Amino acid sequence: MNATATIAPAGPQYMRALQRANEVRLARADLKRRVAVGETEVTDVLRACPWEATSMAVADLLRSQRRWGQTRCRKFLSGVGISENKTIGSMTDRQRRTLVMMLETSRAAPQRDPWLTDSPTRA
Repeated sequence: MNATATIAPAGPQYMRALQRANEVRLARADLKRRVAVGETEVTDVLRACPWEATSMAVADLLRSQRRWGQTRCRKFLSGVGISENKTIGSMTDRQRRTLVMMLETSRAAPQRDPWLTDSPTRA
């Protein structure tokens, strides 16, 4: 009845965790870069939910688009009812479909520049 427990050295597991974290960070950076240059659409990422995006916050993905800052992202997500910190992997299919539909609808609508409108205060 001599029970002994062996403890595996923490070094290899720690190194594997660091290596995995670096892989995820690099893959996310590449994904954000592709979205920023227009090579990949945010709607495609939301539909497919690749492994590198599963633990990524929705706001991070939206802000990687051109002309999408914190304010625009916050307004958009509050209109949909989704938290900025919600991870893409934890979203339901319905939430993903709603986001995709809203993004496609906002993209189809012509963007108006407020400085170019004919208003009585501007000459």
